[in-house]
Amino acid sequence: MDITIHTTALPHADPEASLAFYRDALGFEVRTDVGSGTMRWITVGPAGQPETCILLGPPAADPGITEDERTTIAEMMAKGTYGWIMLATADLDGVFDKVQATDAEVVQEPTEQPYGIRDCAFRDPAGNMVRIQEVR
Repeated sequence: MDITIHTTALPHADPEASLAFYRDALGFEVRTDVGSGTMRWITVGPAGQPETCILLGPPAADPGITEDERTTIAEMMAKGTYGWIMLATADLDGVFDKVQATDAEVVQEPTEQPYGIRDCAFRDPAGNMVRIQEVR
């Protein structure tokens, strides 16, 4: 079988703030931007990697979610425990400096982990954890 990861989804609470984080802080390309207001679906991805996408979508748009579930999702997003993604770069310090300069919320500065990787972490405007691992 030949299977790849094409798109993963992260929720957003404010599409403009999420767009600014992924486009301006991380340097991702905007691939699609549909809808309006908070009901926008924005697809972004790393430049030069059109086969890899992140769909930033409104979590409340799913018609199968109950009001209690919407409340739980909103609470989890506010705490930063709902969505997360792990990215990788050969220049962890350079990426960290660029993202930190945008006033993104730093969770962890570049750190050598006891399990053998070096990484850092930010929260995006929706509270999603964005970990960035150094490729060696």
